[in-house]
Amino acid sequence: MPFRPTGVLRPSARLVPALLLLALALYSSTPAALARKKRRPPAGGRAAVVVDERLSALRDAPDLSANFLLRLGRGRLVAVTGRRESGDGVSFCRVVLTRRTGGWVQADALVSPSRAGDDARLLRLARASEEFDRVARARIFLDTFARSPHRPAVLLLLGEAAGEAAARLTRDARRRLDERELAATGVPLRSYFLNYSGLDRYRRHGVVFRFDEATKQFQYDGAAWRELLRRHPRSPEAAEARRRLDALPSGQK
Repeated sequence: MPFRPTGVLRPSARLVPALLLLALALYSSTPAALARKKRRPPAGGRAAVVVDERLSALRDAPDLSANFLLRLGRGRLVAVTGRRESGDGVSFCRVVLTRRTGGWVQADALVSPSRAGDDARLLRLARASEEFDRVARARIFLDTFARSPHRPAVLLLLGEAAGEAAARLTRDARRRLDERELAATGVPLRSYFLNYSGLDRYRRHGVVFRFDEATKQFQYDGAAWRELLRRHPRSPEAAEARRRLDALPSGQK
């Protein structure tokens, strides 16, 4: 009689699909998967997004002296239900955050895809921003203004900002990572660099860096420039995007 091992549980044909669905559900709830999901603004008004958190205090009335409720973070989606001028000439938007939460926020803190000129205003703000703020506002632009004629300029701007960030991140990582200590672990150096916490907020905005082991430097992967050439090959910015891509290491082009 052939030997048959005991104590081994094999899932039935009906159980396998259920297990797969459970695994997919668990995976889709991870932070990385949630970050990829397209967010939706609250219902009940015109969609808008916070782009200048310095002006995004939510108040209980359209006045700079009104009671402070909370601070809206950059990238927060809101529904605009009204607009009013305060006594000192500052424009405020009545916004809805949830079914139970709303208030007034200075209009300059927001942009809306349905409001003419807001794409140009955000582009000016992104160009005047520095370091990570430029990356974050460029990403908000691309997520908000799908049909704006300014998208090629913003894609070029995002790539330039990411390229500049690579050098800064390299310096920061080198200061924080002791190579002699890391060598004792036997783990490849690139693993520590590509797990460097300074990259996290860039990843959340879709900006990816490679690690050049020869130079021990981060390199921007050039995704914004490739998208520019793919979607806007005849734009004035295309030639500069091509030049930037040509300057990347051969394995990243």
